[in-house]
Amino acid sequence: MPPRITPLTDPETTASSRRQAWLASDAEGAPVGSAFLRLFTEEGQEHRAELEIAVHPAERCKGVGGALLDAAVSAARSDGRRSLVSRVTAGSPGDGFLAARGFHPVLALTFARLPLPEADLPSVTRIAESPHPGYELTHWDGVVPPGLAHTYADSRRAMDDMPMEDSDHGIDVWDVERVVAVAEIVLERGDALHTVAVVDRSDGSVVGFSELVVPGDGRGDAQHYGTGVLPEHRGHGLGLWMKAESIRRTRLRYPELAGLLTDTADSNAPMIGINDTLGYRPTHRELEYRLDL
Repeated sequence: MPPRITPLTDPETTASSRRQAWLASDAEGAPVGSAFLRLFTEEGQEHRAELEIAVHPAERCKGVGGALLDAAVSAARSDGRRSLVSRVTAGSPGDGFLAARGFHPVLALTFARLPLPEADLPSVTRIAESPHPGYELTHWDGVVPPGLAHTYADSRRAMDDMPMEDSDHGIDVWDVERVVAVAEIVLERGDALHTVAVVDRSDGSVVGFSELVVPGDGRGDAQHYGTGVLPEHRGHGLGLWMKAESIRRTRLRYPELAGLLTDTADSNAPMIGINDTLGYRPTHRELEYRLDL
């Protein structure tokens, strides 16, 4: 008997997206799988939808995943979306599931971790304290200071040409209101947001940034949210400089923090080189698949 697919009400609406959800159940009404479809609403992202499907291992190969996928694809098409993307761990059952249903791989990501207690703090400190003529480092906790807000928002375009292979990611449009809102979301859920930035001494503008989100209790692993340098300021080692300073500050401020997590597109050789230099170790790979609608 095919699974029963029930639409659910999902309250998780954010400033940049909304979600639809479905529950799959068997003939006795027991839950056997679920699907979440995230519909992006920010300018430059309205063409995209992101899918997450989970099926109980004992219920796989019984049509559950296919039925959930059909519901999500239909909803994405009805909403006028151009592409549907989904990320899976390389080599996992989800990898084969998507490949067999018309999705094609568009992005490979390597996830890496820096074990903080083992970090070479003297080496990291030397990098962080090395001079970069014409530039200086600054940092802040939480929301960006008003005096840097406009140029910080402008510097977010450093991510526009980040190697994303064929993922059809679109362009993120950032302004002061959005960077403040994102920071406030992190703070409201109880985490800490720390930003290290590079300032151009000639005009005081932010030309690069590196963000790190630390769990509220200062334990476990922290997550890098983004590191970028404006194209016209690349080639000076600013990315390595910022990330080293972020590690140095975090190591001293959070002695119980276990590690730092990051993920990088396999095609982003400069950032992979930075992570290797600083001691990050690969943990696993994920693949992003896309279905053209």
